[in-house]
Amino acid sequence: MLYNAYEMQRSLMTTAGMMAGWGAEMWRHPAYMGGGDVMASALEVFAHSAAPRGKPEFGIDRVTVDGREVAVTEEIVLRKPFGQLKRFRRDGVEGAPKLLIVAPMSGHYATLLRGTVARMLQSADVYITDWRDAKLVPLADGRFDLDDYIDYLTAFLEAIGPGAHMLAVCQPSVPCLAATALMSADQHPCRPRTLTMMGGPIDTREAPTAVNTLATERPHAWFEQSVIATVPAGHPGAGRRVYPGFLQLAGFMSMNLGDHMVSHFEMYKHLVRGDGESADASKAFYEEYRSVCDMTAEFYLQTIDVVFQSHALPKGEMLHRGRRVDVGAITDVAILAIEGERDDISGLGQTKAALTLATNLPDDRKRYMMAEGAGHYGIFNGSRWRDKIAPVVEEWIVTHG
Repeated sequence: MLYNAYEMQRSLMTTAGMMAGWGAEMWRHPAYMGGGDVMASALEVFAHSAAPRGKPEFGIDRVTVDGREVAVTEEIVLRKPFGQLKRFRRDGVEGAPKLLIVAPMSGHYATLLRGTVARMLQSADVYITDWRDAKLVPLADGRFDLDDYIDYLTAFLEAIGPGAHMLAVCQPSVPCLAATALMSADQHPCRPRTLTMMGGPIDTREAPTAVNTLATERPHAWFEQSVIATVPAGHPGAGRRVYPGFLQLAGFMSMNLGDHMVSHFEMYKHLVRGDGESADASKAFYEEYRSVCDMTAEFYLQTIDVVFQSHALPKGEMLHRGRRVDVGAITDVAILAIEGERDDISGLGQTKAALTLATNLPDDRKRYMMAEGAGHYGIFNGSRWRDKIAPVVEEWIVTHG
């Protein structure tokens, strides 16, 4: 019922948005005087917020390497039902460190890390986990949970080959650390040389945020009954139980509703003043932010349990297919933990906890960075990421490569 109601509402909003877009063009016509720009701007903001969105493109076709511009082409290295390993091949550039960027499976597409990829392409051979929208995966392809996520990471590292580095942004820090621990225990030849985790919920008991509180103040059964829906007919994954992306988006928007309202009002004012460049910057952000996808119910519910409620990894109780995950097994994978001073999703200390858990890793293979003034998204996008954080990641990779 929830998903069907959303689909109906989305259809109505799409129609209304198209009409608003048409109205905006009409009000901007020279024939209209007095208030035309005001009305057109208001309708344009509404049309933008109501427009339907699919999976965005990375759109990275060129990058500067050692002072020269080179072409970039995307290629799929490995396809699996719930995600694919994508490589950004830099034409004519060889010998750079291989870097697997692990994108969050948290309601947004991997393109949310477009800025992360673009910056690291300056110095690395970049791969990324391109997760698939669960509503597009047929039931015949089976299920996908946290154990499968860890297996996918291992398979992706095997496809890249020995000597790769791994960078986890937010949510995947837990499965990335778990995969590294398991591969280290097995002395797997494709275990990463370095693991960088940025804003990850390794131990959510440290400086709990509103996200952590929401996940702990209700019993596990509440999440299964209240936020899990069934994909309706008309989608390839019809019948699959999912945590819908639109619910995830609504949750994040409500956390900072005032800021989002101000942003849209600023967009409106830019349009009225004819400042199209500033308005386009706001539009570009929200185009990406509102592009959401579903995740499987089993993955979402297992993450709520393991990461936020039972704190299984930091307590040494996390299991992968019945096998205990021992972070102490990591002895030669250099770990870099990065946190944002103003992160309101993963609080200070949550990612740093990984360094304490890696009890058998030498101190010279551990490093912590607190990015001053950075919020959650500022850790991996924007000027602080490009100028302050990325150079530290690059240095860490070179030092331990």
